[in-house]
Amino acid sequence: MVQYTREDKTIRRIEKRFSKGMVEYGLIEDGDKILIGLSGGKDSLALVELLSKRARVYKPKFSIMAVHVVMRNIPYQSDIEYLRNYVESFGVPFVLYETEFDASTDTRKSPCFLCSWNRRKALFTVAKEHNCNKIALGHHMDDILETLLMNVTFQGAFSSMPPRLVMKKFDMTIIRPMCLIHESDLVELAQIRGYRKQVKNCPYEAQSHRSDMKGILHQLEEMNPEARYSLWGSMTNVQEELLPQKTDNSNSLINA
Repeated sequence: MVQYTREDKTIRRIEKRFSKGMVEYGLIEDGDKILIGLSGGKDSLALVELLSKRARVYKPKFSIMAVHVVMRNIPYQSDIEYLRNYVESFGVPFVLYETEFDASTDTRKSPCFLCSWNRRKALFTVAKEHNCNKIALGHHMDDILETLLMNVTFQGAFSSMPPRLVMKKFDMTIIRPMCLIHESDLVELAQIRGYRKQVKNCPYEAQSHRSDMKGILHQLEEMNPEARYSLWGSMTNVQEELLPQKTDNSNSLINA
């Protein structure tokens, strides 16, 4: 009987959840050309490995490339050579793209939002330049659930980051192939692979509520070890008949 080490089990668990997410949400089709958004963190590094291995499987046939976006007005210390060598070791083309944003141009939006928006804009630009039809992002299950909690709490909307999002306006599809992978497994993978951590000293990071939501998600799991699966299932199990329903004359009563 084959004896698997803890490292083997972690990698097998990641690959199993990765494959399940790809199939369940129909993330890849024959002929796709996919651009990977490579931040340099553990999640995007893992995504390069997982997608490059998948691309070597005959069907569906697709190709990938990776882009690292440098925001010039944020004090990064990206090890560009490390990222380039890492990506190219999997036979994946590497692109470096530099841009910047001015937080004072729109004080209605948080700097974190503006930075994220400009990064996304850069990804679309590079994808179009290289004839990619999909952009793959390294969000995992924890990211998606934390976004769900943030949107419910701060936006009053039951929404999150879907595994597959068709952007008709830009003729592009966003995919999140690691949507079913737990962050704890990716932390272990980073240790197994010895990922080199990139340095980022973001002056706006303290303004983000994401770290707070990460703590709340952990608290929910302490209350119920299956909490993450309940939250995930709730996104496709919306029982509208048990939710508040406004009547047709509700607006007229409010305006009276």
